[in-house]
Amino acid sequence: MTWHRYVALGDSFTEGVGDPCGDPGGDPGGDPGDLVGWADRLAGELRRAQGALDYANLAVRGKLLQQVVDEQVPAALALAPDLVSIVAGGNDLLRPGADPDALAAVMEAAVVRLRGAGADVLLATGVDPRATPLIGRTRGRSATYNAHLWSIAARHGARVLDQWGAAWVHDPRMWDVDRLHLAPEGHRRTALAAAAVLGVDVEPGWAVPLDPAPALPRRARLAAEVAWVRSFVVPWVGRRVRGRSSGDGRTAKRPQLQPV
Repeated sequence: MTWHRYVALGDSFTEGVGDPCGDPGGDPGGDPGDLVGWADRLAGELRRAQGALDYANLAVRGKLLQQVVDEQVPAALALAPDLVSIVAGGNDLLRPGADPDALAAVMEAAVVRLRGAGADVLLATGVDPRATPLIGRTRGRSATYNAHLWSIAARHGARVLDQWGAAWVHDPRMWDVDRLHLAPEGHRRTALAAAAVLGVDVEPGWAVPLDPAPALPRRARLAAEVAWVRSFVVPWVGRRVRGRSSGDGRTAKRPQLQPV
């Protein structure tokens, strides 16, 4: 298919946190500190495949699913897109007591609105967190939410990027130091995976896992765990206690459709 107006919705994953300009594979035309991300890269793949594309990215880090639906979906519909990616719910699932069934109902209502406006919709499952300390405790509710996403897609003719089943994504080198966001290579492969789901011919071999990395000594692994907790887990808990979000005061990086 050919799309003319692609709008990306979501949180930090779609905003592109972990994939700054200037990193390998990034956008050389971006300003230092700007983010690229899988959705920007997907827009580039679509442009290369079909010759032209207008693209907007409304995602803002830290947003919960209901905020994405309330704030970003109406803004997206005003742009009259024919393709929308909506990936959200991960921030909700990190919180104790999150209800994946209730989240799925919110997501389905959003998909119905977007499909009713004539847009094709791309969803994405979450990554299996089994190997990540602390975050692995969310595995059960994450799996339940993912199952809902597949059912929603089947009912309403949406497409699904399957991150849960991707073998390459479990390589630590695909992840930023915070272990929550993809690194540039992870964003690049996610974009190619999404393009393939949309029927675009992409470079061969993108899904092949990297060669195994040398194992770190036990002391180095323990030091890395302690540093991760201090640098990322503790600040995250602090924001939750204060009722703050990493996205407070931030706006979308690309709020209007622009040619890619």
